[in-house]
Amino acid sequence: AFWDAGVFAGLVGPLCLVRCLTYVLRVTKCDAHLINFLAKGLKHVRFLLVPGATLITGFINVSLVSAAGSAAAAGAILVPMLIASGVRPVMAAAAVYAGTFGSLMSPGNPHNVFIATKLLDKPVMEVVSVIFWPALIALFIGAGSLAAVAFLLKEDRGYVPEEGFVDPIEKTNFLYAIVPVVSILILMLAPTWVGTEYPWLKKIRISHAMLIGAFLAMAVTRTNPQAAVRELFKGAGDAYASIMGIIISASVFVGGLTACGVVAAFNDSLRNAGEAAAWAAAWGPFILATLTGSGDATILAFNEAVTPQAADYGMSIVNMGSLANLGGALGRTMSPLAGGIIILAGMARVSTVDVAKRIAPGMILACFVGLFLFTS
Repeated sequence: AFWDAGVFAGLVGPLCLVRCLTYVLRVTKCDAHLINFLAKGLKHVRFLLVPGATLITGFINVSLVSAAGSAAAAGAILVPMLIASGVRPVMAAAAVYAGTFGSLMSPGNPHNVFIATKLLDKPVMEVVSVIFWPALIALFIGAGSLAAVAFLLKEDRGYVPEEGFVDPIEKTNFLYAIVPVVSILILMLAPTWVGTEYPWLKKIRISHAMLIGAFLAMAVTRTNPQAAVRELFKGAGDAYASIMGIIISASVFVGGLTACGVVAAFNDSLRNAGEAAAWAAAWGPFILATLTGSGDATILAFNEAVTPQAADYGMSIVNMGSLANLGGALGRTMSPLAGGIIILAGMARVSTVDVAKRIAPGMILACFVGLFLFTS
């Protein structure tokens, strides 16, 4: 199990190269220019400050994929901007972190890749097309819920910033700002109408699109190639350690459970549970992710052990796997132990528990809605 997961090309290549792009965008500062560009428009529409920050972070997370990375990148710009605009620090941190599950809509999301390559042997975009609308609806539910909480608690206006909070927004280079979304656009367009006119585009995979985006960022910003390539490989190593490490661990854990007969017994109990199987797919990863601060391990363990038998529970593999992915991501987003929320709470100088309490209503409601959408 350790070896099979560790050298599975369908996972290692795409996941490492997604993180490569993230690191190159960071060193070239293309991610900061994109956030600056979006934040400038937000400042002029006061009633959209809180929900807008959530939606912007969700959009950023589609490109950057990492929840903690997106929280750090978006938070550096949006948290000071929100506080300077009169939003209380705890709500500013919550507004940013509530959008850090936008990567569910990305072909670079490790769980979308896992479901597509390991369980279905199909293009990743087929999985993305299934989870896209439930994830987008969940994002709007989270943003709307947070806006309502901010309004009721009067935390969206009237705050006078303490000394030390400065507005870091600088002049935005629009060309730099569009670079982070190029790879996503390539993956979205290549299999559709563009691919019909230029058949070779259909051969483009996640790995290709990520490298195109990375080298485009280097070229457009004229960053020192040595420094950028060093970051690119650092991203690959970090992805193998932090993402593939979890996947390998989950595979070993499930391999042990399978050898002991636990997986078979669990599957037998779920097979007789009817609709409860769908509830387990959503709320199992949700609860564990909330308690641990990480959704990756629980989502992967569930999708490795249970999702392959989805047909026995009256669901398709892609629906059950995507539901577990959604549940785990939402649970992690309301966990006070998650890395991203700790980063943002530190920026805003508030408690992670206070931030999580404001996010929680939206995530719980979104999980119920997601369960309905995947089972109806």
